[in-house]
This record gives sequence, C-alpha cells and structure tokens, in this order.
Amino acid sequence: MNPASGMETTQQKTPHEILGVIFDMDGVLTDTIEFHYQSWEKLTLEMGIPFNREVNDTLRGLSRRDSLMQILGDRYLPEAKIAEMLERKNRYYLDFIAEMTPAHLLPGVDDLLNELRSAGMKTAIASASQNVRAVIPRLGIADRIDVVTNVYKVKRSKPAPDVFLHAAEQLGLSPNQCLVVEDAEAGVEAALAAGMWALGLGPVERVGAAHIVLPSLQGVKWEDILGKLHTAV
Repeated sequence: MNPASGMETTQQKTPHEILGVIFDMDGVLTDTIEFHYQSWEKLTLEMGIPFNREVNDTLRGLSRRDSLMQILGDRYLPEAKIAEMLERKNRYYLDFIAEMTPAHLLPGVDDLLNELRSAGMKTAIASASQNVRAVIPRLGIADRIDVVTNVYKVKRSKPAPDVFLHAAEQLGLSPNQCLVVEDAEAGVEAALAAGMWALGLGPVERVGAAHIVLPSLQGVKWEDILGKLHTAV
C-alpha cells in the first residue's frame, strides 16, 4: 500500500471494494491541455510575460487562478487586472472548446467508460476546469457519467483532497470505494490525501506516487486495472 496517502490500510483494504471511478478531465479524458496552452500563450503574449510548454506543464491540475499565479511568479498585479486576465483567458479557451467533438476523446476512454457502465461502476469527473460541464456533452459521454464537479465547488483546490471527497459524497460512496484517474502530480496527491485508490497516467516522475501508473488508457481493460491494483496492495 502506498504510504503517501497518510491513511491507515484499514481504509483501503482491497480493490474489490471499489464501486466508483473518478476521472480528472484535462489530459485524462481529452487533450484540452493543448487548448489551455494556446489560451495561456495568447494571453501572456499580449501581456509581454514569458511562457512556454515547460511552464504550461507545471500548471497540470491547477485551477485557473492558481495557474495564473504560477505564471506571474513574483510579478504584482492589482486584483482587478488579475480578474480581467482570468476572464480573458477563459474567453479564449471557450473559443477553442466550441469546436470539440467525440473525436477529441483520448484513446481508450470510450471503451473503458462502456466497460465501467456494464460492470455497474459509478462514475464521476472531478476537474480543475470551471468549464467541465461545457466539455462533457461535446465529448458525447454525458450518458456514462453520474457526477460532474470541479474545484470551484469546494474550498480548496488540488492537491487538497476536497474535490475528490466532494465527488465521492455525490456518488454516495466512501473514499476507499473510489479509484481516481489522474495525469497530474497535484491530482495524484489529492487522491491519496482523500484515502482513495489512484491510477496515474503519464511518466513515473510525474505520477509515480499513484498505486499504479500507466502510459495511457489505450487498450486498458477494467479487469486489467483491478489486477494491477491487487498486485500493488
């Protein structure tokens, strides 16, 4: 059992207890990360603030405001200007996602959601994006998602566990009955802090604290995930 959660093993006894799967959205269900990058790039170019893909990678799992604070660093801006920049970035992002279709689902997601539904698993999306509800219908997966929420519904953003605990509550499940699928270090940290199982997608150096790590969901079966979790216990 991964000790990073700080939880007693009595809260996470066996993967057989898992009754729900909570997905992050960006980088897990769909690659909106590129849309975020282009939106931030456009904004920072207008503001004369340095920005590149390396900086963008540090924003994974962060809320819009936290992302802007990360980009600004020690630069001071009045609150009114920060609010205007956040609104402008969101406007750029909405222009990008207006063109999204089910073709923007990442490989393996559609099949896994079908498997989870057939297996009777509850599903949720707990995103750092305020626009998650606008994206889900465009991806064509609303009928296979029971709960949709984001960090704006809770007091603290990831890496605090609040959004995942809120999603579990909405699903009617306890934390140890939930598996979180994340691609961000902050998201994995939040899942573990919530006392949940964690599946990290991406490089080990980013999501290696998760119970299991996979490069992507492409070709991944639900039984494969459960089998790997049993091995990780």
